Amino acid sequence: MKSLPLFSLVALGLFLFQSCSEKKEQKPKKPNILFIMSDDHAYQAISAYSDHLINTPNIDRLAKEGIVFTNASVTNSICAPSRATILTGKHTHINGKIDNHNPFDTTQVTFPQLFQKAGYQTAMFGKLHFGNNPKGVDDFMILPGQGHYINPDFITQKGDTTITGYVTDIITDMSLEWLDKKRDPSKPFLLMYLHKAPHRPWWPRADKFKEYTQKTFPLPETLFDDYSNRGTAAKTAEMNLLHHMQYSHDSKIWPATLEAMGDVQPVVEGSQADVNNEFNRGNEEQKSQYKPIIDAINQDFREKWPTMTDKEKMIWKYQRYMQDYLGSISSVDDNVGRVLDYLDNNGLAENTIVVYTSDQGFYLGEHGWFDKRFIYDESFKTPLLIRWPNEIKPGTTEEEMVQNLDFAQTFLEAAQIKAPDDMQGESLMPLLKGQADEWNRDAVYYHYYEYPSVHMVKRHYGIVTKEYKLAHFYYDVDEWELYDRIKDPKEMNNVYDDPDYADVVAKLKKELAALRVKYKDSKELDDKYIEQSKK
Repeated sequence: MKSLPLFSLVALGLFLFQSCSEKKEQKPKKPNILFIMSDDHAYQAISAYSDHLINTPNIDRLAKEGIVFTNASVTNSICAPSRATILTGKHTHINGKIDNHNPFDTTQVTFPQLFQKAGYQTAMFGKLHFGNNPKGVDDFMILPGQGHYINPDFITQKGDTTITGYVTDIITDMSLEWLDKKRDPSKPFLLMYLHKAPHRPWWPRADKFKEYTQKTFPLPETLFDDYSNRGTAAKTAEMNLLHHMQYSHDSKIWPATLEAMGDVQPVVEGSQADVNNEFNRGNEEQKSQYKPIIDAINQDFREKWPTMTDKEKMIWKYQRYMQDYLGSISSVDDNVGRVLDYLDNNGLAENTIVVYTSDQGFYLGEHGWFDKRFIYDESFKTPLLIRWPNEIKPGTTEEEMVQNLDFAQTFLEAAQIKAPDDMQGESLMPLLKGQADEWNRDAVYYHYYEYPSVHMVKRHYGIVTKEYKLAHFYYDVDEWELYDRIKDPKEMNNVYDDPDYADVVAKLKKELAALRVKYKDSKELDDKYIEQSKK
């Protein structure tokens, strides 16, 4: 037998050693995570859910190439509490951020901290809405509070700064710059790309503003709802388009126009109720782009308002609302497309989980309302679309009951990071991988606290299944509401006192009590937070 030369033996040994090492390191490559969240983006305004208002081709790419959840919801439909729940994986009564006023408990562990500790490179750009120093991120530029649309201010690690431009474009520019120039290719990344839009007061970029003011949108079937078959909460909420949407702040009517017409609606100069609050942030060039459009809106208003009936005023306000709201979303969609294209063009799409969601739902004229807060569907439900190549089957639609409470544990499992035992959500991994038989939840829990406050939506908690929704309104009332989600999808009829639903009420009350125990909520906590709000 002829022996191999020495260099051949060495080469063979190296090959065998490398092969064995590779077999030992068969650990799956950790995925990158791109978490995209907008503010108050109604699922009705994403064409993957419904194309009756707007087409959103870039966000829809995530549905076509991944999964869209039709029963995704929030635990508390208001901005800062929703974000706190997402970051901690805990209900707001546990993390302390029950409303936009109470402080967030900074001792709470957030999932970006766990990612950072596990070796991920982390970054956050856009709207956080609470705290000036986000935990667990290597790099950040965040809006103070709500932030502005035009020439927004940002909090950064190097100090505060103002950036010229339109906020949706700027947040995207920051995120792309980080991906392109600051990202360490040797590390997996977690990037939180967080839009301000389409939060009130709904300022589109000037070109979108011009485009969308020329559009007319279909009216919601329930625009003129009189709440006759609902409880006190629906009847007393202050979010009606006709009575509570501001002509200046929201519809872009100059204070001088309103004054000349006899104070159609009182305006406090320089306050949030004034169109100039955002307009005056612009430089001369920006103002010159916006002013002719606003002037045209004002001219239309001056001509029509004196002879309009209340019904016609409601419709006029609705159209103005949709023009601005949807124009803002159009920019979000364009910019999401920019980021998805970057992933595709730079070889990052294959190993990146992309999530698109909102911090809650929003009323787009349904029941005559704008805003959110209620357990009713338009507010309670939120868009959720996820793409993960080779793991999620493209074009999947999922109807299971999921919540923003579940995001943290899902991301941690995907990244092979152990979730803390005190997180309260459930990983969506079985649903993402098409293993629905391993998903056991059939009901979710909701609790809203911010009352008395803006929009005056009463405090309430409840349980929601695919078939029913049971809610208890409390504080200055003690009322229960039950909705049949199958027979009454628009939630027009409270059937709590209907004898035909007596067994459903009894069953759901028992299940609701169990959920309150499971999630460590109680009447004692309700009373505590009521007293806290009075101070």
